[in-house]
Amino acid sequence: MTFSLVARSDDGRMHGIVVASRFLAAGALVPAAEADIGAIATQAHVNLAYRPQGLALLRTGVAAADVVAGLVAADPERDHRQLGVVAASGVGASYTGASCHGWAGGQAGDGWAAQGNILTGPQVVDALRDAWLAGTALPFAERLLAALRAGEAAGGDRRGRQSAALMVVRRGGGYGGTGDVMIDLRVDDHPEPITELDRLLAVHTLLFSRPDPATLLDLTGALATEVAGLLTALGHPADPAAPQEALDAWAGWENLEERLVSGRIDPIVLAHLRAAVPQVPAPRPAA
Repeated sequence: MTFSLVARSDDGRMHGIVVASRFLAAGALVPAAEADIGAIATQAHVNLAYRPQGLALLRTGVAAADVVAGLVAADPERDHRQLGVVAASGVGASYTGASCHGWAGGQAGDGWAAQGNILTGPQVVDALRDAWLAGTALPFAERLLAALRAGEAAGGDRRGRQSAALMVVRRGGGYGGTGDVMIDLRVDDHPEPITELDRLLAVHTLLFSRPDPATLLDLTGALATEVAGLLTALGHPADPAAPQEALDAWAGWENLEERLVSGRIDPIVLAHLRAAVPQVPAPRPAA
């Protein structure tokens, strides 16, 4: 019912899963991940017990291939299962039961596992693999999604499209540093789920990515005056010499609080602020 990629970032700090299917809410069933531990995709005739059991094995340092072997050995319905696993280090592992609906199969390499069933053909998994391996210059989540797009372009699920999901974990990478789930986005029922997932990732990146320290601008002088004027126009009166308090209030209203840095401003926040203020057209000269 599904094609998916399970992967670990090149620096080993992130694990993620990306999945698409002509199945309602595949993201509610397929992915599981734990920071610094590993990631799992369970699909075909899904066995939800694989998720906690597999993560428990990964926590003890069991290699991905041995996790797969242990899970399927204890499962009398193993011939109907499909599974991808990546551990904290080493080669990933993919398993396809003999009774999975064709085309079905998978591949794995260092830090990744790609698999699918009810596909248009093996080229779908080849495309997942090739896009993943070629995407080293991309941020991790975008690299996962690029691989999913490539799998879809190669034919994807032969029944069509319905849902897609993306999960990424990193220790302390969640909202406000209070959790490990960096990204957990799902498109449960949509005619173009991967396109919609791409849109959601762009929104997530805007709202929740931490700013690049090298790009931050000092909130002083003419820039502070401009920011104060924009905030005042938006109903957040600001001191032109010290607009930080008003900026914090507005950013919280806009869900941009993860991008705030005291005394400085993220160019992305500045652009969003400028765009939020209606532009008043210049008056026409008198006839």
